[in-house]
Amino acid sequence: MRSAFTLVLLAGSVLSAPAGAKEFELGPRPAYLVSQMPESDLKQTLSACVGSPVKRTLFSISHRGAPLQFPEHTEEGYRAAALMGAGMLECDVTFTSDKELVCRHSQNDLHTTTNILATDLAKKCTAGFQPASGGDPASAECRTSDLALAEFKSLRGKMDGADKSAQSVEDYLNGTSPWRTELYGATGTLMTHKESIALFRSLGVKFTPELKAPVVDMPYDGFTQADYAQKLIDEYKEADVPPEEVYPQSFNLDDVLYWIEHEPEFGKQAVYLEGRRDLDPMDPATFSPSMAELKAMGVNYIAPPLYVLLAEEDGMIVPSPYAREARAAGIDIIAWTLERSGPLSSGGGWYYQSVSDVIDGDGRMLEVVDVLAQAVGVKGIFSDWPATTSFYASCMGLE
Repeated sequence: MRSAFTLVLLAGSVLSAPAGAKEFELGPRPAYLVSQMPESDLKQTLSACVGSPVKRTLFSISHRGAPLQFPEHTEEGYRAAALMGAGMLECDVTFTSDKELVCRHSQNDLHTTTNILATDLAKKCTAGFQPASGGDPASAECRTSDLALAEFKSLRGKMDGADKSAQSVEDYLNGTSPWRTELYGATGTLMTHKESIALFRSLGVKFTPELKAPVVDMPYDGFTQADYAQKLIDEYKEADVPPEEVYPQSFNLDDVLYWIEHEPEFGKQAVYLEGRRDLDPMDPATFSPSMAELKAMGVNYIAPPLYVLLAEEDGMIVPSPYAREARAAGIDIIAWTLERSGPLSSGGGWYYQSVSDVIDGDGRMLEVVDVLAQAVGVKGIFSDWPATTSFYASCMGLE
């Protein structure tokens, strides 16, 4: 491992990274996380891997690019993730007013993830900027469906965030969490879904697009939910991407079932993003369809947040009943999202809520990864900084 993290020295170095690079850059973070671990056999194993070569693995899945430091769903963030060894990259898919598919986490997040409010396109937003007043937070709402594709492409991505106490647009846009950075936020190149396909192919990675729930009423100008789900798949078919390289995702089970029925070669790898998040979800009265029923429907992959897969038992992190039930039903599991919580010194927040009593510092992160990989048996983990999962996967010989 090189001591200097080439990709984050200059945005230009990211843009010049060779397609399908065989050498990967992890930077200092994995070694730092290992150094923070309590003494254990796992720490000794991981310490021996610090500085060793890293391979690309499907276990390491890029979540929105590399948004710990780069604006999410931008070319720069995607290239950074690939250079950190991620084997699969995610374009969250939504659509513009002319029904073109683009990469955004939500149809209505342009006001926090781009510079739209500082441009003339702000006047096209569903709701313009309103300063904080009388106890009400500052607000705005700007949708991809407010813009045609050419207008969308004229925007610049920024680090996601907003200052809800702001009195001005400038202050509102300056809301990045203190544990992230603005160092690489000046060159956020937005992408269409088609452009992401071409880029990911050139980087030698696989694809996991997520069909995002529209905030506009559907059908939208004759564009139905089925049309939307089909168009996502059609753009891979048009690009001659083999179905086995694509893992389409949705929180909407009907989308997943649509792919299973109408595009079975893609549907057999469709990922049902699990929205049922009760910490004890195996009660049949509250957990339907069951894991066995999902498997019978043809669902082969399920993806809940980290905490749903974990439980605490006698001071140890162990698989949850949910995780055991999914494995028993023969459903493969993908977890989300690592490196999205900031420092873990106070329990880890939302993503670690089922094991917060055990989470007392950043060194616990790789323990969580180890339980997910070895005890839960997840196939991959989404991460906002794929260097962490790439390091673990390469050290442990995962694919």
